[in-house]
Amino acid sequence: MALIVLAADKGAPGVTTAATALAAVWPRPVLLAECDPAGGDLAYRLPAASGGVLNPGRGLLTLGATARRGLEPAQIHQHTQKVVGGLDVLLGLMHGEQAAGLTWLWGPLGRSLAAIPNADVIADCGRLGAHPQLGDLIAEAEHVLLLTRATLDHVAHLRERLSITKAHGVVVIADPRNYRSSVDDVRRIVGQAVQYVHGLAYDPKGAELLRGQWGGRLDRSLLIRTARDLASRLAVGPR
Repeated sequence: MALIVLAADKGAPGVTTAATALAAVWPRPVLLAECDPAGGDLAYRLPAASGGVLNPGRGLLTLGATARRGLEPAQIHQHTQKVVGGLDVLLGLMHGEQAAGLTWLWGPLGRSLAAIPNADVIADCGRLGAHPQLGDLIAEAEHVLLLTRATLDHVAHLRERLSITKAHGVVVIADPRNYRSSVDDVRRIVGQAVQYVHGLAYDPKGAELLRGQWGGRLDRSLLIRTARDLASRLAVGPR
């Protein structure tokens, strides 16, 4: 099914939070894959479905150890774990130094993620630029979304990144107090370079709830409400 990549060019606009929120409300079966070569932190953010902790050593690192003999889509789920709420996750590397021995992995991983049967994949690819080989994974994606904050420096860097990166859309992490105007401003600036520009609420309280409380107050948070709108748009294609 579809591989959806989320990434950023500058700073920390919340790629991991956005990817997790999007996966939590995705309308079809989905796998959240942590594909940031700099290292991931989902293992320390999300509790396991059992109520315990996730195993940070099981995920992309163990997959890479077996994939040297070839990588097929069916192998992916042998290295995933379930978090609270029932979401399947493929945990990323524990630190950036591990990426040095896996430069060959990103292309085969992208092809396998894009070919997983009966599930979409949302891939958190972190910050672009430091690991050019990640482009081999991104090339396999049906949707590539670049995240940005609605500030002059972030949008300026975004425009430069759009000139050299295949991207289908932009997601603006916007303050709820001026949500629509922030999204509209970014759309006017970069709208011709991508197929669509959508928003996601900057909601620190919702992000904290996402770390363990699924349902209830989380469902009513601005983060989840805007993530649900974004997911519904992406799941049926750009508008």
